[in-house]
Amino acid sequence: MQKKYAFQNKMIFIILLLLLFKIDATAQNQNTPFWSNVRIGGGIGLSFGDGFFSGTLAPSAVYDFDENFSLGLGLNGTYNSSENFYTATIFGGSILALYNVIPQLQVSAEFEELFVNRNYENSQPFLDESYSTPALFLGAGFRQKNITFGVRYDALYNENKSIYASSFSPFVRVYF
Repeated sequence: MQKKYAFQNKMIFIILLLLLFKIDATAQNQNTPFWSNVRIGGGIGLSFGDGFFSGTLAPSAVYDFDENFSLGLGLNGTYNSSENFYTATIFGGSILALYNVIPQLQVSAEFEELFVNRNYENSQPFLDESYSTPALFLGAGFRQKNITFGVRYDALYNENKSIYASSFSPFVRVYF
């Protein structure tokens, strides 16, 4: 039953990904009021050291309903490897809401669902695993024009399944 649920969630996110690319391609050919309120952004992550590598691409787009409230979608793709231990591929998507309390203070809520596939080189004592893990991030940050620096808290944090080291994580958000 859980594999069926995971497969259905993967298909939903693949469809959302294809839709996002279709919308982006269409947006470049049209100059409508809707697209003048869409901002594109995201994040890039890179970490390495002593046999460890991690790379992340996380594009996202938000629609500005007004100068205070934005709603959007994001994608996430990550590859991790730890030499002679494991490799992991992680992908998923998110729904994001941003609210500017005042021009310099932005609060956010983001629901993220990630699909993790981790393969260990020596299966003893670890077994390969594939699972999905949700996160509900509540955050606050200092905003200066298109850039926001802040911290977010995962209200659904599970130390056994989360790909994040802690329920708190810093972020830098950039939208153009």
